[in-house]
Amino acid sequence: AGAPWLAHKASHEGVMVAELIAGKHAHPVKPETIAGCTYCHPQVASVGYTEAKAKELGYDIKVGRFPFIGNGKAIALGEPEGMVKTVFDAKTGELLGAHMVGAEVTEMIQGYVIGRQLETTEEDLMHTVFPHPTLSEMMHESVLDAFGQVIHM
Repeated sequence: AGAPWLAHKASHEGVMVAELIAGKHAHPVKPETIAGCTYCHPQVASVGYTEAKAKELGYDIKVGRFPFIGNGKAIALGEPEGMVKTVFDAKTGELLGAHMVGAEVTEMIQGYVIGRQLETTEEDLMHTVFPHPTLSEMMHESVLDAFGQVIHM
């Protein structure tokens, strides 16, 4: 129970209750691993901490950004407006948050949700091969940008 008040979180909490009733180990919900999605045009999606929240919590951060206009598939789809942003702990490399605006970002955010759930680092993400040409490549490029290694800009 508690924020964020989202259907997908409530569904997981229902499963968690059923597991507890059945005497199984329940997997608790970590609010910072729940994606927020706004189904509009352009779409908006996020998970984890914003830059401001990460700083407020005392993290020294690195931030990466990648614009949709730098992605061939976004251009081919006629959706060149938008951005992917990632926030990392500069000391440990842990992915702290990701924020996206643009076409199909409510689908792409799940990659970062998994990253947050598994406490993924920038190194893990930097060495992940993303298919080309895809919108999800922008997720990789944003990670690379945070560490000065962006490829397609």
